[in-house]
Amino acid sequence: MQIISVRTIEGPNLYSYQPVIKVKFDIGKYEDISSAEIAGFNEGLLQVLPGLKNHYCSRGRQGGFVERLYEGTYLAHILEHVVLELQCMAGSEVSFGKTRGSGVLGVYDVVFRYEIEALARQALAVAVELLRAVIAGQPFDIVTALQSIREAGDEGGFGPSTAALYEEACKRDIPVTRMGEGSLLFLGYGCRRRRAWATLTDQTSALASDLACDKYVTKQVLAQCGIPVPDGIVVTTVAEALAARQRIDGPVVVKPLAGNQGKGVTINASKPAEIERAFQLAYDYNHSVLIEEYVCGHEYRLCVVGGKLIAAAERIPAYVLGDGQHTVQELVDLTNADADRGNGHEKRLTKIKIDATAIDVLARQQLTLASVPADRQLVRIRENANLSTGGTAVDVTDIVHPDNVKMVERVARLIGLDVAGIDVVAESIAEPIREGYGAVIEVNAAPGIRMHHYPSAGKARNVAQRIVESLFPDGNNGRIPIVAVTGTNGKTTVTRMIGSIWRKAGYHVGMTTTEGIYIDEECILPGDTSGPRSAGMVLADPAVEVAVLETARGGIVRGGLAFDKCDVGVITNITEDHLGQDGIESLEDLAFIKSLVVETVKDNGFSLLNADDPIVAGLACRTSGEIVYFSVEPSNIVVRRHLGAGGKAFFIKDGIIYTACGDLARPIIAVADIPAALGGMAVHNLQNAVIAAAACYCMRIPVSCIRQGLAEFAQNPGRLNLETVGDLRVCVDYGHNPAGYQAVIQTLRRLNARRLVGVIAAPGDRRDETTRKIGWIAGKGFDYIYIKEDADLRGRKKGETAELLRQGVLEAGFKTDCIRVIPSEAEALKTALQQAQPGDLIVVFFESYELVMKTLEEFRQTYEASLALRERKEPAISYGSLLAADMK
Repeated sequence: MQIISVRTIEGPNLYSYQPVIKVKFDIGKYEDISSAEIAGFNEGLLQVLPGLKNHYCSRGRQGGFVERLYEGTYLAHILEHVVLELQCMAGSEVSFGKTRGSGVLGVYDVVFRYEIEALARQALAVAVELLRAVIAGQPFDIVTALQSIREAGDEGGFGPSTAALYEEACKRDIPVTRMGEGSLLFLGYGCRRRRAWATLTDQTSALASDLACDKYVTKQVLAQCGIPVPDGIVVTTVAEALAARQRIDGPVVVKPLAGNQGKGVTINASKPAEIERAFQLAYDYNHSVLIEEYVCGHEYRLCVVGGKLIAAAERIPAYVLGDGQHTVQELVDLTNADADRGNGHEKRLTKIKIDATAIDVLARQQLTLASVPADRQLVRIRENANLSTGGTAVDVTDIVHPDNVKMVERVARLIGLDVAGIDVVAESIAEPIREGYGAVIEVNAAPGIRMHHYPSAGKARNVAQRIVESLFPDGNNGRIPIVAVTGTNGKTTVTRMIGSIWRKAGYHVGMTTTEGIYIDEECILPGDTSGPRSAGMVLADPAVEVAVLETARGGIVRGGLAFDKCDVGVITNITEDHLGQDGIESLEDLAFIKSLVVETVKDNGFSLLNADDPIVAGLACRTSGEIVYFSVEPSNIVVRRHLGAGGKAFFIKDGIIYTACGDLARPIIAVADIPAALGGMAVHNLQNAVIAAAACYCMRIPVSCIRQGLAEFAQNPGRLNLETVGDLRVCVDYGHNPAGYQAVIQTLRRLNARRLVGVIAAPGDRRDETTRKIGWIAGKGFDYIYIKEDADLRGRKKGETAELLRQGVLEAGFKTDCIRVIPSEAEALKTALQQAQPGDLIVVFFESYELVMKTLEEFRQTYEASLALRERKEPAISYGSLLAADMK
């Protein structure tokens, strides 16, 4: 019993619209042994995890899972429920899970929901060990195991400030993603994307942040502008620190020149020995130490966002209250046992830390960790009031004096921070702060906001909301238009056509295709980039105003979608391809996978379905948004019924693409004005143009831009590309499945070639019957055939795919002497070109577009060289022998 692989799927996926973890789990020898057959297993499992009694499972009622246990279920299914229960026990309320066979004996796909990835992965590891222990009848320490899960969650989860921003973005329907396991958030898509690292935003200048970190220079800037600040001197040695103390009349504060969270800070030091200890504490954090006038009073943190005071809190240093029984150390431990206290910033409060500073503070009170304070005796553990050292906070926003409000707002402006935490010491924040009666002691970039969201007393203040509003003003939700295109054939062409139209409308367009990622006309990453990772690259690019994403089956299966919602979802068609892969056994299975695109359409978006494809049209019940049908037929019954019900559709009639809604129809563009449609002969490209027009029209792109975009879209690289070399024509296409072959052959048959010559291949990972069907279609459509093989055999033996294609060609009644098998793609095309007859049209279904185009260009150059020789009336040379010699 072991885990084979673990994969996190963050976006909408085949199992859930929410993030899941997918595990390949090998149950080994327990493949044929159910829970009912393992002695004592069910009782032992329920003893460790009694909460499993509440699981519904497939029965739809509490106790359903226990019924399955005693009837007999299998370990992979049990693992699913154990992982979910452990997450819930650790404080992460999740309930979704699925377990399915992987197609390999004893190996299962176990899928479960998660909230904190690190917590869920630790829960998975614990679940496996728990099952092993229960099977062996051994005891299992669930308390320690749960602690390890919680600790993983604490380390991998958000801190309170980041969590508050994340939740606020979700409330605003702003798409938000996390980078790794840190506090960096990406909010929104493309040109509207904003970034936040806790409360440090992309509107925070580096200069302002660095200035705030230098406490001495910050004070100089503020003092110069009339803001009351404590006097201070920067020192680098103990001697300088002692001398500085003599120059400052009264007790001092000693702290690192650049620091945060109260680390290395000593307050109210006056004696030489105290100064020396305080200097060394500060020096450990920064070799430049600030000796600063001690200002007596209460400590306040005032938070300014976008130039306005949002929240204020009085900060109370860490302390414990004596009870006459427990030592100081025991009182600290009891306080730290509070579930709201954690390490660092992971929870609402931070655990009180005992360190050299704490020992020093106790010593000043004539106490040690072993002292037993009297009942109700207040024992200070810290003198500085930072929450990060165990302090607490009380909201005082409503009592801040108006003069103080204006002062701190001015401080934020002077330093240049969009989000600022300003520390003030005063007798009362309700009275105006004047020189000698209070001071601004620090200005902080990236201030923690948990004290405002979760004060120990007083009203909670939603600072995160104001930060998000400052990043996304006027109701902006950070979204850009997203068009997602899926289907079996036509995806790339439709994607490119839509992109062309949006560019004509003046937008910067990001596209993912099987040929590469494009930002406008520039390919920034070549290759098959139709998966979620590539889509994520487009959505992260600040230049992108519109995203048009080709969304392939493989990407959906492996990684789901890179976006949570799209404005337009398109399914071009569902035809035979990829059957036998990833558990896909039928066209209905394929449709289920691709329907995810239209299921994630916004409520006010559009789901575009092919009315000419019964399987696609049948997906209407799975769509979100408004259903819009498209067809190349004017009288399609699905379209007619939809229009009769007041729906919207796009179709072709009398050589014109129309849009219609109910009884009203409007012409978009004439078929003759679309070069890619070849005057209507390329029916598949005509359908692609209808889809592109529909997708853009639904998004309110002007008809003039739709016409221009389609009229200027003459060629899609690798899709029905026609080249002329002398009296030969060559078509280069990516057809790689039966429907693709059929569409290309039907189109080219209309071009009246003397002979139609095919250079054919098929991907090696297709079913035998699919490969033979491609051969059969080729045999019915071509006059001469060259069979090649892809360089990537995809698990096949060399020559195996070519033989299946040859069998299919022969089954179509093709003549044996009109077939040649040449495995190399380049050699097969070279041979076809060399042996071509005047008037031939050669079709090459490529694996490598670059290789095919290079081979074709070499032939063109040789041909042109031969023409030049003949024009100069050089000695007669055989044309065929010249070509053959130069092509070698």
